[in-house]
Amino acid sequence: MSAKNPIRVYVTHSFASHSDYHRVFEYLEAVPNFFYRNTSVPDHLPTTGGKEGLKEEYRNQMKMAEVVVALSSLYVENEFWTSYQMDVAQATGLPLIVVEPFGVSAKVPAELAKRAAEVVGWNERLIVDAIRRQARHEDTQRWDTIEFKL
Repeated sequence: MSAKNPIRVYVTHSFASHSDYHRVFEYLEAVPNFFYRNTSVPDHLPTTGGKEGLKEEYRNQMKMAEVVVALSSLYVENEFWTSYQMDVAQATGLPLIVVEPFGVSAKVPAELAKRAAEVVGWNERLIVDAIRRQARHEDTQRWDTIEFKL
């Protein structure tokens, strides 16, 4: 992974603004030397084709992705379309990372947890490390440093 070869990330969406969708990218931007390209475009709502047009647009956006990040909060709000995006990811062999609900003590829905390659919390290091592992099979080998005051 480098600036010339960024990881292509798709984040589930429902063609509407969602705080967790934007939060994922705030977290990704907070990590130095992590290069990614967003392949999901929630602002590009198809105007024709109805339900099939939406399905086609989701598939087109996912074509270039290396990994799919599924938002469990979006699954709770819009189970049909989030499940559809996860179905497309699995059908095309894309690894699926599920992010827990933000700011609440709710569990990840069982359907999401069993389909995910990894389930992570809202921590930029956890999200980025999961993306690296699942998209490019890179092991970060990070160590946490704990300082003790004597």
